[in-house]
Amino acid sequence: MADNKKKAAKQKGKKKPAKACPVKVKLLEGTALKNKDKKESKTRCPVWVKVAHLEYEQELKKLQIELMKLQKHMKANGMRILAIFEGRDAAGKGGTIKRITAFLNPRNTKVVALAAPNDKEVTQWYFQRYVPHLPAAGELVLFDRSWYNRAMVEPVMGFCTDEQHKRFLKDVPLFEEMLIKDGIKLFKFYFSVSKDEQARRFEARKTDPLKQYKLSPVDNLAQKYWDKYSVKKFQMLNESNRTLTPWTIIRSDVKKLARINCIKHILSNVEYPDKLPAKNLATNPEIVISGIDEIKHMEKHLFQPKILRG
Repeated sequence: MADNKKKAAKQKGKKKPAKACPVKVKLLEGTALKNKDKKESKTRCPVWVKVAHLEYEQELKKLQIELMKLQKHMKANGMRILAIFEGRDAAGKGGTIKRITAFLNPRNTKVVALAAPNDKEVTQWYFQRYVPHLPAAGELVLFDRSWYNRAMVEPVMGFCTDEQHKRFLKDVPLFEEMLIKDGIKLFKFYFSVSKDEQARRFEARKTDPLKQYKLSPVDNLAQKYWDKYSVKKFQMLNESNRTLTPWTIIRSDVKKLARINCIKHILSNVEYPDKLPAKNLATNPEIVISGIDEIKHMEKHLFQPKILRG
């Protein structure tokens, strides 16, 4: 009897195992960081989160605060910033743009993602439909694909002639030089994803209901024409990577690292009050590559497609 009482007392002192979570859902970004110090209760269930994910959320929040400081400075001084996001399908451009704009005032922040040109726009000067979206004083404008459609997508898919493609490559450095001389701060990002990672992301889109809108008939063609896109990328970088308007390559196989380093690159290249020390905004040299270094890499491996980066 005494032994039974001791066992009962031990059982009473033990905590009951936490209930399993009743729902299976991917946590929204920021949820883990917001709840990491919460205490156990009947209305809570345990969720295991990678330490690396918490560190990412913490770093992202810190950088988003810096972006808000930058926006305040831009508004006060009439600064104009234009950021172009290019890269293959599923390279992570849209996700990075979403993190940049998450807490910025939408009145001074614009995301531009133009559809295919209509019958009238096809007859216009090629850059004409992009010009109305350029930033005014105090504005940050982010292009989710830009005039560089004519450098890669259009020639590969047969949406423009060879003559139009060649003319674009000659004209674009002059067009961008005009923007710089008029006072616009221009960032040109190319998100570089590997072929295997792109294929994996395409598959994920088929099963994730929140990514269904990203499904496109050209997804499979992106894999099929991988080498053609590489050739056009090489031409694009060679013709448009200039001292005034350089390309910045973002290795994006790991999305979280790509987002963090892209934001750091922007912040480290613009001055504003109360800015974090330079060491806190230093980018990872394995993630952020200069356009000239990417050109050298491609020149070295142009006849070895499997070694080329996306």
